[in-house]
Parts: sequence; C-alpha cells; structure tokens
Amino acid sequence: MPVRLRKFVGMVALVALVIVYAIVSTAVAVAQLADKSALVHLIYYLVTGLLWILPAMLLVKWMEGKPRHPVD
Repeated sequence: MPVRLRKFVGMVALVALVIVYAIVSTAVAVAQLADKSALVHLIYYLVTGLLWILPAMLLVKWMEGKPRHPVD
C-alpha cells in the first residue's frame, strides 16, 4: 500500500476511533456511574481518557511503517 494512502486510511480510522470511543465511554459512564461519587467519575474518566491511546499508538505505528519493497 502506498505511504500516502496508508496515512490517509490511518487518519480516517484514528478520527473514527476517537469519535466512537468518546461516545461509548460517555454512554457507559451515564448508564453505570449516575449515582456514584465524584471521585469514581474522576477515576473513570482518567482511565478511559488515557486508555484510547493504546489502539491509537498501534494505528500510528502502522501508518508510519516502512513500505515493503520486493527483494531483488
């Protein structure tokens, strides 16, 4: 896959990941943490706010990967 196409696909996937992750994590918080304390909310949002970085790092690593060239 050409580098420019790989970066474009990765960028679209990264934006989609952030949007879907934000919606899902907020929906889970609203459904499960409505009657919890502020400290539980703080811990939940701290953890989920950092957790999206793991799949994003893998995606960026894939985007920056060296293109494979056939061996002559």
